Amino acid sequence: MRTEQDVLERIERARRRGPKLRENRITAAHGAGGKATQTLIEAVFLDAFRNESLEPLGDAALLSLGAGRLAMTTDSFVVSPLFFPGGDIGDLAVNGTVNDLAVAGASPAYLSCGFILEEGFEVSDLRRIVESMARAAKQAGVTLVTGDTKVVGKGSGDGCYLNTTGVGTLPDGPELGVHRARPGDAVLVSGPVGEHGVTIMLARGELDIEAELESDTAALNGLCARLREVPGLRAMRDATRGGVATVLNEVAIAADVSVVVEENRVPVRDEVRGACELLGIDPLYVACEGRFVAVVDGAHAEQAVAALRADPLGEQAAVIGTIGEDPPGTVLLNTTFGGTRIADLLVGDPLPRIC
Repeated sequence: MRTEQDVLERIERARRRGPKLRENRITAAHGAGGKATQTLIEAVFLDAFRNESLEPLGDAALLSLGAGRLAMTTDSFVVSPLFFPGGDIGDLAVNGTVNDLAVAGASPAYLSCGFILEEGFEVSDLRRIVESMARAAKQAGVTLVTGDTKVVGKGSGDGCYLNTTGVGTLPDGPELGVHRARPGDAVLVSGPVGEHGVTIMLARGELDIEAELESDTAALNGLCARLREVPGLRAMRDATRGGVATVLNEVAIAADVSVVVEENRVPVRDEVRGACELLGIDPLYVACEGRFVAVVDGAHAEQAVAALRADPLGEQAAVIGTIGEDPPGTVLLNTTFGGTRIADLLVGDPLPRIC
């Protein structure tokens, strides 16, 4: 049986070898959360800034400050359109930042926000975004304590971009991390997948598809706190860019295990499934903004599902698979048709500008 130290040493050796960035220019795929994003991060940013806090490449950095322990995260939001069914760029920014802290095991506390505004942007729309952020922050129990504003020339932006940073406190106890997954563990999702990405795509009006869908954007700190009470919790990751499949690949690679997923257990709304079939997209690769993936000791899987379903945001939580040993670093999908295929990291960017 591999020890946690063995796994960490293997990750270190693999990362020291490092991927090579072959492109000479940045493409949309570099922001999609899949293979291109991973290569960009590891070949450029991690190579330059490598340190023990950055090295795990988690949703948030876990830091020690004096006698206390903190989690810190940052994110940027460039969604188009700015306003969409179920939310807007404002509550998306707050919820996304809160969730990055929550899945790291932290209790979110403070946020900052930088506004990059395009000359000519309507003040009424800015007020609407700010009011949405204020409501979301109040609902999540966090406070926006500092920020910045910049204005770029007309045509140099897309109305409004947001950059946020969040800080939260970490409780005592073992740190969570995808490298902690072990054979026999269960893999869960907190609810139906793919709603945010499909909602954004349909809201752009570029496709002749109609569906009653809303973004799943929501703050998950309360739901994550419920799951933290369950013994045997290994990891949580929010399934944003690249979707659930990308998170599962991160688990498989970091822990050097296999992840076996039962496609018929993955909760997907009929409207999302139908739209994805028309677009030729797998819902497992579509971004969520109010769902997360969790890995728990298999002996506590039922308890974990019950804890999630006790909250309205987790009422459709489900066990979708298990952690195995072979082949290591691979995600296997047992399809509804009876076959098995590899669910690799996302290649390309089928749904640009969704978060």
